[in-house]
Amino acid sequence: MGKLPVTVLLLFPLLLLLLLLLLLFLLLKGKTSGMNEWASWNGWSVCSRSCGGGASMRTRTCITRNPVGGPCYGDPRQYKICCVCLCLCLQQCPAGSEDFREMQCSAFNDRPLVAGSSFRWTTFHGGSNPCELSCLALGHNFYYNFGRVLDGTACNTESGGMCVNGRCLKPGCDSILGSQQQEDACMVCGGQNTTCLHHKSVYQSDGGPFGYNEVAMIPAGATHIRVTDNSKSYLALQNGHSQFVINGNWKISVPGEYSVAGTKLLYRRSADTWESFEVAGPTQEDLHLMVLATDKNTGIEYEYWLPPDQYSLYHGKRSPLRQAHHADSYVPWEIPAPTTTTTPTTTISPPPSDCGKCHRVKGRRERQKQYCQKDFVFRAKVLDKLYRGEETRYDVQIIHTYRNRFRLVHREFLWVPNVCDCPRLEEGKQYIFMVRRHINYEQTLNRILLDELSYVVPYRPREDELLRPLERICSNRGMKQEAEARG
Repeated sequence: MGKLPVTVLLLFPLLLLLLLLLLLFLLLKGKTSGMNEWASWNGWSVCSRSCGGGASMRTRTCITRNPVGGPCYGDPRQYKICCVCLCLCLQQCPAGSEDFREMQCSAFNDRPLVAGSSFRWTTFHGGSNPCELSCLALGHNFYYNFGRVLDGTACNTESGGMCVNGRCLKPGCDSILGSQQQEDACMVCGGQNTTCLHHKSVYQSDGGPFGYNEVAMIPAGATHIRVTDNSKSYLALQNGHSQFVINGNWKISVPGEYSVAGTKLLYRRSADTWESFEVAGPTQEDLHLMVLATDKNTGIEYEYWLPPDQYSLYHGKRSPLRQAHHADSYVPWEIPAPTTTTTPTTTISPPPSDCGKCHRVKGRRERQKQYCQKDFVFRAKVLDKLYRGEETRYDVQIIHTYRNRFRLVHREFLWVPNVCDCPRLEEGKQYIFMVRRHINYEQTLNRILLDELSYVVPYRPREDELLRPLERICSNRGMKQEAEARG
């Protein structure tokens, strides 16, 4: 046999390499196009229990496209709780219903065991596996394991888990048992805290007035509220109707769970001075964090999360009512000093001396009438006063809102159409204000007007008791007028 030409010998390795690359390409293409994958989930099965929770199951099938593609990754079965919240499932069975685990034990009553003897059984909670049916023989000191409990049986009262297929699984926020999905601070299942904003602050007092003092107003819509204190004082909380939820009316509440603003509050207090409360939210009304001051407070820490629009309203953008408005005929009280070689200064002219006596509005009838008629009823602390032209502007911190037709933020301006200090307000003190919104004809002014006939009184705790029933009176009056108009 003759020798092959040299050129053929040189091309042979190259051809072999091309052939191998082609085979590899075809193999990879076959794997990707014929990779084994899951089919869609089937529908959920009927719940394993008729009441009190239970579990439902659905399955899926692995579609084999390539024998060498390997098995499908994941579980072919998925379980979910049959109700929205496992904590509510246990309350759905009628009162006096037999415990689900107890019912499973009693199903073996009077059935002979291997030895031929029969017994009556009750639940035994000392077993090693919470998803095994361990039952205690009544009148005897032994228990027997009858195998797995039925799907949908609670693992135990503390864990919050549920037994399915012999395993104790806890539900995620998506109700899937064994899921790792959790709600974020914004109450979004599987979220990343991107749909709300965090606010955290510390309240400190050097020993303010003894009794109840307001710490902060927590706006409606807040989630994951957490408050901690480590002083000799006591935390307190009022709802949006000025009603105490914990530690109110000079009575200290026991630690535990309380209902507030459409959600639950968990109050904790240690044997020493530490105490806290947490509110999951979202809250359906404003909450007023308070402290029952008995000593110097080293710091009350509080934090919560708000949707972006709520956050900007209370901690970001300024209120549309809080604009530095003045009339077209504005003449400032602050008059520049004559120009000299030194740095220019300003002087403030005093208010006129011929103002006369201020008219004071007071009395039960006036309080009730203005509460129903005015646009705003709130408690606020006066922070600053400034004379502007023929008006006085007060910078106030809103502490508590009672009845408001328009949204307020935590800092607002009140405008008084005189410079006579009528009504007379002192900086640093708190007052109850019943005032109205003022928009001029040109719609260039939009502000809160505090005129001389507005109801204004210094705040004292008794004011809350006097104002609380007025909301119901105003509501009843409104319904009566509406009925008369229809008639």
